[in-house]
Amino acid sequence: MISIGEGHTPLIRSRNIGPSLGLRNLYFKLENLNPTGSYKDRFAALFTSKLLEKKAPFCIATSSGNTGAALAAYCAASGIKCFLVVVDDAPLSKIQQMQLYGGKIIMVEGFGIQSAITSGVFKQLKELTNERNISLPISAYCYCPDGMQGVQTIAWEILDDLNGIVQHIFSPSGGGGLTLAIAKGVQLHKKYKPGCKVHCVQPSGNNTIAGALRNGLSYAVEIAASTTTVSGLQVPGVLDGTETIQNCRALGGTGYIVEDEVIFKYQALLATQEGIFCEAAAAASVSALESAIQNKEVKAEDNIVCLITGSGFKDMSKTKELFQLSPVSKYSIDHLSNFLATL
Repeated sequence: MISIGEGHTPLIRSRNIGPSLGLRNLYFKLENLNPTGSYKDRFAALFTSKLLEKKAPFCIATSSGNTGAALAAYCAASGIKCFLVVVDDAPLSKIQQMQLYGGKIIMVEGFGIQSAITSGVFKQLKELTNERNISLPISAYCYCPDGMQGVQTIAWEILDDLNGIVQHIFSPSGGGGLTLAIAKGVQLHKKYKPGCKVHCVQPSGNNTIAGALRNGLSYAVEIAASTTTVSGLQVPGVLDGTETIQNCRALGGTGYIVEDEVIFKYQALLATQEGIFCEAAAAASVSALESAIQNKEVKAEDNIVCLITGSGFKDMSKTKELFQLSPVSKYSIDHLSNFLATL
């Protein structure tokens, strides 16, 4: 098994956001503290180990950023060449992280945004991997169930840390794989107790699963194009969506649809009120709490866990605008003395 230290991430209680919302037991699962900065390291560790067993000549994958970085790192540790077909306009900092680990990048116009192009990319890559008798490491059960078993360990760690007493887990969703992994993990854990609801959170510009789950549909709905600006949640196809609906509903969970600006608001609040700098996709889980409280779907005393899926350092492009960072100016030592005197 190839490992570079993934898993066993902290589960911390909210100091400010939870109390401000009237929630006594809000927790954050800090998957941003994995080796490459996201929960995808759990997937990559298991998948790359399988590649080594098969003596695969190379790894080829698709990514919006986090999967690519994780696979590039674990392939580097395994001595396997890694080729990454990335979504259109993926954040430069995420692409650079893949390159730093030695990943070879191919960006396809319209991929990850337009459904037809996205399906076409998956089809071509699937044909290639089938022909070469290697797996296609898309972080979805419909493509790579073996790798996704590594993601289920997030749920096991949460239940272990809270002794099985968890009422709600909020999970951000693009194609549904993470949320499905959490739901499966909850159901398979030895400490599972009925009452742990797993909720699917999506931006309104990529509402393929959450709306259907909330409105009683039994299947996910493909959209022509994703319009959300939240990197990592731009997945217009169904992928694991229908199975996610089934498993969340079996646990009593529902769907939450949030606007991009609310997600960005909670990304800023997590940094300035909790000291957690996460990427916007991670903040989606926390952004659903306002609706959950308004709809009386959570109680003040419930144990609530929000998944912080990735690091904010992966996408710095919007940081200056989002956090309204002021320019850094140089001052003389006299100015420093004057400032210190005001403290």
